[in-house]
Amino acid sequence: MFLTISTTGSAGQPATDLGFLLHKHPDKAQAFSTSYGTAHVLYPEADAERCTAALLLEVDAVALVRRGKGKGRGGAPDAALAQYVNDRPYAASSLLAVALSAVFSSAMRGVCTARPQLPAQPRPLHIEVPALPARGGPGLVRGLFEPLGWTVTAEPVPLDSEFPQWGDSRYLRLVLDADTLTLAEALRHLYVLLPVLDDAKHYWVSSDEVDKLLRAGEGWLPGHPEQRLITSRYLSRRWSLARQATERLELVRLAETDDTAVEDVDNAVGAETEQEEKPTPLAVRRRESILAALRAAGAARVLDLGCGQGQLVQQLLKDPAFTEIVGVDVSMRALTIASRRLKLDRMGERQSARVNLLQGSLAYTDKRLRGYDAAVLSEVIEHLDLPRLPALEYAVFGAARPRTVLVTTPNVEYNVRWASLPAGHVRHGDHRFEWTREEFRSWAEQVAGRYGYGVAFEPVGPDDPEVGPPTQMAVFQAGTPKEAKAA
Repeated sequence: MFLTISTTGSAGQPATDLGFLLHKHPDKAQAFSTSYGTAHVLYPEADAERCTAALLLEVDAVALVRRGKGKGRGGAPDAALAQYVNDRPYAASSLLAVALSAVFSSAMRGVCTARPQLPAQPRPLHIEVPALPARGGPGLVRGLFEPLGWTVTAEPVPLDSEFPQWGDSRYLRLVLDADTLTLAEALRHLYVLLPVLDDAKHYWVSSDEVDKLLRAGEGWLPGHPEQRLITSRYLSRRWSLARQATERLELVRLAETDDTAVEDVDNAVGAETEQEEKPTPLAVRRRESILAALRAAGAARVLDLGCGQGQLVQQLLKDPAFTEIVGVDVSMRALTIASRRLKLDRMGERQSARVNLLQGSLAYTDKRLRGYDAAVLSEVIEHLDLPRLPALEYAVFGAARPRTVLVTTPNVEYNVRWASLPAGHVRHGDHRFEWTREEFRSWAEQVAGRYGYGVAFEPVGPDDPEVGPPTQMAVFQAGTPKEAKAA
């Protein structure tokens, strides 16, 4: 199996940056052992103007049979010749997808330690797959890749070039071109869609495949017009897994609703007042409250944990008092949007030195987040399942341990004031919970006591005498007395 990834360079962005992104040096040919053969990575060309990385997967057909494909139904030996003589060593399939994930795992996650800002930058990409099985033909290939921003060339491979009357095979030569995608996005597209087009997998599909699909499909699969077909084929047409994946993708789609649409429900504070002028949205008030709290704490180096599409980072950059701003999010799509919002590619050197966007999960400790003055968790905790909250608590308060931590979350008591929110519903489809003021206070005081912080509470938005404010904010200070003091 063979696949090439090419890019071209421009001023300030040499094509050889591809080597940093793939974590494979262009001057070396490297080999990686897999369960089914050997994966080779080499660079046929590598200079500032153009760079091409090639992945060659040599499949051991006998090993493939021995690892689960050598038994017929009922466990009887099946020595059919087709098990040993087939297209697996040559045609792109789930074998190649797994090799991509194993060999380019950091690139697929959008991680580049040497050049942290590089993965979020879109670049010209040209991908070729000489032999691709496509059950559905060129039309399906275009239907899968074009909605993702690719220009697609899908040329059928004839059964025999000397006998054109025999017609075309089920294989295609695939060429993909794009200049608005990141390399991480491109690799995740291939990881999912190669086995989808082959409509087969070389290994047993279990429930953990749903998690793999959602991770690789983050940012593009929830809104894809062929989502159901992709889900069904990727999960080997196991309807129970496909249904589970579809339900989870629907939650993700709701979570990725455009900011302004979400704020119509969650943030339109005062929409029912009789004032003629348009009220200030809650999202704006929330950012104003966060900025005021950070200034009061004297913070200069700030983490925005769960930064999303970069609205708070954008506001922090406007104040020179914040000398270093780091946005962290698990979603590469969100970080790409944030990068475009902030215009990082056009930002001056002095300004760009103040900001950095990192891909990472708040469920794990991360040494890159240590030593900062303050960290902000703005409307983040309610998106986590409650059993996963202790992991976030330790990662932020125990491991990273900034001097100040700000946490904002909806006040569920205030939901009765939203005329547009049905009774019993949370404000956003992806919220796993919404706490009362007492529940939030209890959680915050326990976290503060456990990790040696003091905590005070501040309202965000109008403080209703009956149900409190729409957003509640906890301000944690390291090394202050444990007793909580209401602001």
